[in-house]
Amino acid sequence: MSVFFLGVGIVVVAYFLLRIYVSGARCKSKAKLDGKTVIVTGSNTGIGRETAVDLARRGARVILACRSQSRGEAALTIVKRVRVYYLNVFRVASFKKTFEATLILGVYLQGRTEDGLGLMFEVNHLGHFLLTHLLLDRLKECGPSRVVNVSSMLHQHGNLDFNVFNTHKEFGAGDSLMDVMKVYSHSKLCNVLFTHELAKRLQGTNVTCYSLHPGVINTELTRHYSKVLKMVLKPIIRLFSKDLEAGAQTTLYCAVQEGIEGLSGRYFSDCAVKEVQPKARDNAVAKKLWELSEKLCDLS
Repeated sequence: MSVFFLGVGIVVVAYFLLRIYVSGARCKSKAKLDGKTVIVTGSNTGIGRETAVDLARRGARVILACRSQSRGEAALTIVKRVRVYYLNVFRVASFKKTFEATLILGVYLQGRTEDGLGLMFEVNHLGHFLLTHLLLDRLKECGPSRVVNVSSMLHQHGNLDFNVFNTHKEFGAGDSLMDVMKVYSHSKLCNVLFTHELAKRLQGTNVTCYSLHPGVINTELTRHYSKVLKMVLKPIIRLFSKDLEAGAQTTLYCAVQEGIEGLSGRYFSDCAVKEVQPKARDNAVAKKLWELSEKLCDLS
């Protein structure tokens, strides 16, 4: 019996040590944001909402973007000092006219938008690109300002083949689980390259930008999976993923941490700057992605 309880004790201790490790670093900044306006994407659920809650507590006026009116109204009961916009996040043309800035949600789902582009490319990258363009003059006027792009460590598995894009209007194709993960990885590489190029174009201004990996988060990103797959993945995700509060920490760090202005354009994880592979800081590819994005948004 004593051996049994010893075994149980070891398992319990191992579990809590694993949870501590998985939770990662925390943003320790006490910065207040009174008088600041913050726009948070994906903010009616998941780590976006957690980010919005923290920024509102710091005194910021937070603007949420929600595709679902019911979820937006639910978020209002949790996040105070906010303003909500309901947008068609799957079509660039539809939200260019909405107001001086627009907000979009990230997706992990194959499909096509009304613009004929790959869903993950348009929602995960192109909308952020357009949002930044629409806000840039205002960000410069109100500086110091920051642009924070939530990427993923999966960007390491991404690859931007522009010939593939010319054919499929997406950097990948296919509907298998592996195909979808690859396309998602391509879109997350776009986030890192976009931030890299943006930082170069913002040199000499009081606007800085950062990309980041929030960690493996137990969010609703897999809500489009089949019921069987979700049942299989649920216990694994719960064990090895961060909760929503922990998952928002690196985003908050990049948004409020003092003294990181000199790291504009860099990639962060666990509240610390990290090196990226050469393909994630390739000047030529970053510039080509920027020019493609300008063309697709009718900005060139």
